[in-house]
Amino acid sequence: MPHKSCYMLISLMFALFVAAPGASAQPAGQEELVVISTPKGDITLRLFDDTPKHRDNFLKLARAGFYDSTLFHRVIDGFMIQGGDPDSKGAAPGIELGNGGPGYSIPAEITPAHFHRRGTLAAAREDDKVNPARLSSGSQFYIVQGKVFTAEKLDMLEKEQNSLAKQRIFVDIMDRPENLTLRNQFFSPDAKSDTAHFRFLLDTLNQMIDREFTGDKVFRLSEAAREAYTTVGGAPHLDGRYTIFGEVVSGMEVVDAIATEKRDGNDRPLQDIPMTVKIITRKKSQP
Repeated sequence: MPHKSCYMLISLMFALFVAAPGASAQPAGQEELVVISTPKGDITLRLFDDTPKHRDNFLKLARAGFYDSTLFHRVIDGFMIQGGDPDSKGAAPGIELGNGGPGYSIPAEITPAHFHRRGTLAAAREDDKVNPARLSSGSQFYIVQGKVFTAEKLDMLEKEQNSLAKQRIFVDIMDRPENLTLRNQFFSPDAKSDTAHFRFLLDTLNQMIDREFTGDKVFRLSEAAREAYTTVGGAPHLDGRYTIFGEVVSGMEVVDAIATEKRDGNDRPLQDIPMTVKIITRKKSQP
């Protein structure tokens, strides 16, 4: 796990980057949209104001031409398309991509107000095991294509996600030095021979897990999310884990076309799909 000072350094680097000259305030009644142009067509995105760190960073990179000639390097039909890796520029066919970035991460801006409905724009990141703070990649992003779920499937998903969350808590509890005795007793070869004592250990562990299984560790879909996932579709298993910072306003047919491209074992399209990114300004849409 990175030291606390490492996170402070990353945050400082990010703050200095987004504060650099180049950003401009928009006139009243105007909004900036991002247009991603590809050989398949254009995708137009609106960035959310309640995730300002991600919004400003994306706009900064777009203005600097950072994304131009990068590839959509990972595509999965029925799920999402991913891009933003600078290492993808001119990458030879078959090379695995997805580890590049601008040299910094972005603090998480995860909010229950946003969920992974079809057309969502979100930041890629490393797994919780190496990134418990859920810091976002400084440049990589994905757009959700998704699929439609039944209400029953969503119920099953909630149960599965909560079961996985409790398993993660169990592992964390067992890894703590202060629980060494409990761990040794629980995993002892003779533990189950004493049924009463083993039941006591299980009850103790379940109580410890229940005390920690609260807040954002509980996976629960809102009514708005359920409505979206059973109609337009999305990727609900990602909710609460990644920062969502925008949405597609036009060009979902392009997302669909990219997602269905033939791909290799690393989910990289066999035919490169490069992008150029520009910012346009238009009159702000009425809510």
